Amino acid sequence: MKNIFTLLVFVLGMIGAYAQEEIPSLTYGNTQDINFFSSIKNGASVKEYTTANNNIIKVGDTIVLGLPTSHETNTRTYANSYGSDSRGTVAESRSTSTKTFQFIKMGKPAGLGIIVTTMSDESQDMADMSLKNTNVVVKEIKTYHRGSKKKPLYVVLVLGELNGRAFGVYKYLSVMDTELAIESGEILLKNQKMTREEAIAKLKEAKELMDVELMNREEFEDLKKELTPLIKNQN
Repeated sequence: MKNIFTLLVFVLGMIGAYAQEEIPSLTYGNTQDINFFSSIKNGASVKEYTTANNNIIKVGDTIVLGLPTSHETNTRTYANSYGSDSRGTVAESRSTSTKTFQFIKMGKPAGLGIIVTTMSDESQDMADMSLKNTNVVVKEIKTYHRGSKKKPLYVVLVLGELNGRAFGVYKYLSVMDTELAIESGEILLKNQKMTREEAIAKLKEAKELMDVELMNREEFEDLKKELTPLIKNQN
């Protein structure tokens, strides 16, 4: 009974620590600026987030799940007897490998269920290959510290199905690190801006096409003018 009471006090304390706070607009620069992030509570709600590549994500936006980038291996051991004299048992191990998302988990990022799961040391259930190319809607945007309040923030997206149904037994998905999920291609934003590396690659490809006369000089110069700001302004 004492243990149950202690657990209840701990859970209520954790829920209180994640009290609601709303930030109208958050940028990647804010998440790295100690003068800003040191005053932000864990679990603060965000209405609009501007990523490191200046893409804007708002509550209510539709995004697409890309491809999983992690492998999950399950190993099972079987004990079998061979022959009519049953001289003994032989253990066999069979492994199966499935692709899972590294940054997208099933369920919400916080709350009583997640706290209890964490305390019982259960592994998180990551989304799998069956959800690739799924259109989802951003239901919530949350931000958390990478440790204490003196640590930078990271941004979590809570995603729901477009038709309001659940992802199997789960109502929501959580993108546990938005920047890394974008960088890895696990989430794809609508009207996503080209990165500096992508702009350079596209310009190099255009130069090669011009060299073999599959693109004329005027088309190349127009593309170069369009891509130059992306190449020069991003570090």
